[in-house]
Amino acid sequence: MAVKRIVSPLDETTVRNLKSGERVLLSGVIVTGRDQVHKYLASGNESPVDLAGMVIYHCGPVAVKDGQGWKITAAGPTTSMREEPYEAKLIERFRIGAIMGKGGMGPGTLAAMQAHGCVYLHVTGGAAQYLAGCIKNVQAVHLEEFGQPEAMWVLAVHDLPALVTMDSHGESLHAAVEEESARNFKELLGEKL
Repeated sequence: MAVKRIVSPLDETTVRNLKSGERVLLSGVIVTGRDQVHKYLASGNESPVDLAGMVIYHCGPVAVKDGQGWKITAAGPTTSMREEPYEAKLIERFRIGAIMGKGGMGPGTLAAMQAHGCVYLHVTGGAAQYLAGCIKNVQAVHLEEFGQPEAMWVLAVHDLPALVTMDSHGESLHAAVEEESARNFKELLGEKL
């Protein structure tokens, strides 16, 4: 299967053309957002960055100051399900183009993705240093009062690899794997389906 190149912020046509199971290389500008950012935005606060079409990466990067600002040394994904209570509301309110992290998300987020044109990009865990190499620079840091891993980092990325695992058509590889695993488990136990 060919790898698609996509650029953030994403337009709705690009998002709607992405299908679950497709591999992508992401370039452009993305923002990080973990628990504190999601809670802050879900509480009605405004985003310091225009999130329309933007990729929000569930990541608490490790950053060090260098002579020219910040350098990201590790940028592994955070488990996305932690943000399930907030994500649908944020997708609707801010018209986010993609959510990126690990492990997928639940039915509420999937429904919002379908309704508002958003996808989930799964990033491999355990590859924090490799992923940091895809970050070309830090453009800004917002909400620093939340602490380094919880702040909103604005990052320029190039060819960051990901897999579309939830799409704007209601398909979820995570749900499909769960269902298949449950069937296989029942078969192993000798239960009838």
